[in-house]
Amino acid sequence: MVTPEKGILAPDESGGTIAKRFAGIGVVSTDQTRRDYRDCSAADAIKQHISGIILYDETIRQTASDRTPLVKMIESTDAIPGVKVNLGATPLANFSGKTITEGLDGLRDRLTDYYRLGAQFA
Repeated sequence: MVTPEKGILAPDESGGTIAKRFAGIGVVSTDQTRRDYRDCSAADAIKQHISGIILYDETIRQTASDRTPLVKMIESTDAIPGVKVNLGATPLANFSGKTITEGLDGLRDRLTDYYRLGAQFA
């Protein structure tokens, strides 16, 4: 999966994370601004340096401004689209301040859906 001298891009773009990232540069997180940000996936830098991109649930379902699925844009750069399959962290019962990752429930159905959407790894 990894091409020599190329890496895997793992942008953590969950709703909360991207909103914080945008707030830091004075941009409001909306469907439009997130899509515009993700439109950059076909940049020449991706083609030259990235062999795989791990997408977030919202991202794998998005299209670019010209209605091209972002997965197709990624594939056009010869990178492989993947997807983050966990559902995020939640407080761990009886352990104050500790969290646990959720996501085993419903994983089989999500993997089937992600594969249909173009994910080639998770």
